[in-house]
Amino acid sequence: MTNGPGLTKAARFLLYGAAFVVLVAGVRMAEPILVPFLLAVMLAVICATPLHWLQRKGLPTWLSVLLIVLVLLGMGTMAGTLIGTSLIDFTRSLPGYQVLLEREVAELVAWLSGHGFEVSGQILADSFDPGEILRIVGRIFTGVGDVLGKIALILIITVFILLEISGFSAKVRSAFPNADRSLLPIAEINDNVRRYLALKTLISLTTGVLVALWLKIIGVDYALLWGLLAFLLNYIPSIGSFIAAIPAVMLAFLQLGPGDGTLTAIGYLVINTAIGNFIEPRVMGEGMGLSTLVVFLSLIFWGWVLGPVGMLLSVPLTMIMKIVLEANDETRWMAVLLGSRPAEVVVGGAEDEPAEWVGS
Repeated sequence: MTNGPGLTKAARFLLYGAAFVVLVAGVRMAEPILVPFLLAVMLAVICATPLHWLQRKGLPTWLSVLLIVLVLLGMGTMAGTLIGTSLIDFTRSLPGYQVLLEREVAELVAWLSGHGFEVSGQILADSFDPGEILRIVGRIFTGVGDVLGKIALILIITVFILLEISGFSAKVRSAFPNADRSLLPIAEINDNVRRYLALKTLISLTTGVLVALWLKIIGVDYALLWGLLAFLLNYIPSIGSFIAAIPAVMLAFLQLGPGDGTLTAIGYLVINTAIGNFIEPRVMGEGMGLSTLVVFLSLIFWGWVLGPVGMLLSVPLTMIMKIVLEANDETRWMAVLLGSRPAEVVVGGAEDEPAEWVGS
């Protein structure tokens, strides 16, 4: 058998490509198991900060974890109740929205006919079917509902991860001779993911609250539901905020007419532009270290591999992949390509110290 170092670059590239395909296929097959585990890991990363804060206040670890789990349970229960009741009411109100749609279409056809344009009313009605709105929103919240249905499993995994956090570093130092260098990538992953998730949660919460308040002022039905949808989909980069606006804007046009529907669309545009283009870049800085193209492609890739939850976690998962690739000299070029800007090599002062990569 030919040893690894004797392989040509082309052979190694093909070998790595085949291994990647097998790994992706395995991850996709294991999606029902991996999704709760990944969500538990992300929850544990977010909860690590309040856990350490409670421990510094003198609370034992078990009590700190219990308090955090109770808070998570309360938040999950409220979100599940809101989603369930709102979707039931929305389904019951759908025939009324259908009547409003037919009236709006009839008025639009009459207006177009008066200006010399002959358009089929059925074509317009099929183009703006509120049932399709329900199906889109239903698919989005079905994924969230599936996650909430597995909340017990996710919380159990989170509890065990939180209980292991305090002694994890000591275990790694005992298991590996060069433990400090082994811990560096893990520490970087933890810091970057925790910072991203904490800031993204705060920004998404602000977006959801502002959307809900604006819709409540205008008088759009189910303002809290659309605010929750804006909060959840804001985790999806690039297209999440746009998707969250579609059902609320269409409902506003049906329920309140073109004037308030336009105001609803303007409100979404102002909120998403202000937060996405001004506030979020200042708060997040360049902490992601990922190019815009990579963020968009990761959204498609992780959504295909892990479903809707993969889209929510696409940026953290890609950040982890980038940090892991940076830790190996042979794969560092891949991390550079994933980064937002070219890397620069800074030669270390001592011979036993690795070169420091700055930039991406």
